[in-house]
Amino acid sequence: MTTVGDQILDKPLAKIGEKSLFTKELEFALLERQVDFVVHSLKDLPTVLPNGVAIGAIGQREDPSDAVVMRADVVNQTLDQLPEGSVVGTCSLRRIAQLKRSYPHLIFESVRGNLDTRLRKLDEVGGVYSALILATAGLIRMGWENRISQRLSPSVCLYAVGQGALAVEMRSDDDVTRKLISTLNNKPTVLCCIAERAFLRTLEGGCSVPVAVHSEMVYEKVVLKGSVFSLDGSTSVTASYSIKESDLRELHTDAGVRIICGVQMENMSTKEILAAEITGTKLAEILLDQGANEILTKVRSLKDAH
Repeated sequence: MTTVGDQILDKPLAKIGEKSLFTKELEFALLERQVDFVVHSLKDLPTVLPNGVAIGAIGQREDPSDAVVMRADVVNQTLDQLPEGSVVGTCSLRRIAQLKRSYPHLIFESVRGNLDTRLRKLDEVGGVYSALILATAGLIRMGWENRISQRLSPSVCLYAVGQGALAVEMRSDDDVTRKLISTLNNKPTVLCCIAERAFLRTLEGGCSVPVAVHSEMVYEKVVLKGSVFSLDGSTSVTASYSIKESDLRELHTDAGVRIICGVQMENMSTKEILAAEITGTKLAEILLDQGANEILTKVRSLKDAH
């Protein structure tokens, strides 16, 4: 089964203008009861899902960092060692906005296709790319960890919301499937990803805007860092947040399995899930107060103009 994102390979993702690039056709199959559940890269799933579907499980997260894959003749170099004007391929506005700040001597250009296709473009004789920026998790899952020349630290490049995690999407009224797949859940990953998705939802962002995060569990609470960047990386706002006791006292933990940021979890504490959601929402509100909305408005207007 192929999706819009699989079919349109001659345009950068940000210019296609479809929020459900890699999910729409799969969700149609779910709702038509052709399948009982589908597995996605969580970062491909919008924070607001169609009526009738929900994320029923999120497994343990693989390394969420971004990785540098170098062409064979420069494989022992790092990004800062590449000659001025070297071309680095990535289809992510988030990566470009951040990496332009640290590596202004490089040129970043779009590269589309599945991992096989992108690596082939990198390796071809006379190719234009000196390196690619790819998700570490995807390379590991495909057995190509040996191609990684450099993993980018959070101080250089924060990752995308949900990056590194796999999600199982199901029909929201299918209690049997939800209970079956609930054994796949990894609690720290679930809570971190809910916080990240709440952050992105509140910003009204998507995978085609330069929004980045880093999250971790500290003393059973999500600590979330988030940033919003201009397209060229010259302007940004960044903050971190972890839920406060005053926030916890405001929680209304009514019974029942609820859908939060598209996530519908079985056998997990409602209070913990709501606390994660509040963490992401509060962080987004902090950044909006710092000017994130103005940055995102300009980003969207520039994208529309092109």
